[in-house]
Amino acid sequence: MVASVILVAAVAALVDVVAVRAGRPASAWRRHLADELATRPVDDVWMLTGAAVAAAVGVWLLVLALTPGLRHWLPLRSPAGCPRLRASLDRDGAADLLRDAAMRVPGVGAARVRVRRHRIKARADVRFRDPRQVRDDLTAVLDEECDRLALARPPRIVVRLRRRTD
Repeated sequence: MVASVILVAAVAALVDVVAVRAGRPASAWRRHLADELATRPVDDVWMLTGAAVAAAVGVWLLVLALTPGLRHWLPLRSPAGCPRLRASLDRDGAADLLRDAAMRVPGVGAARVRVRRHRIKARADVRFRDPRQVRDDLTAVLDEECDRLALARPPRIVVRLRRRTD
């Protein structure tokens, strides 16, 4: 909202400056604003109020720019009949679901899953099966579970295994 107001004000000022450069006189609002700013003292109440408002808006915009927003959420596919319906899934929740699915694969003793925007990293300890079979089964299970989650942009699955003989 603030950016739209600033954009409109900047476009109006730019149009007036271009008109002045083209040989036309400046608009009345710009002449009035320039006269007011030139004749008012800096310690005037209106000048201090305007500066305080500008500083507060600047701090607010900086805080908004530095906050994380919705990056921790994964967008889901919208249903076929409702293209305007939007839903999201928390990354930690998706990681827990995928880890539980990985633990159901025979031969996996422990699993850790990290979900990012474009990649899912799964690390698993193999206990008693051939690691190639476990990798194939684990990749298939995670791929199936990702399809079940209905993510809008399915991430790439990376599986790393460690052989444990404890």
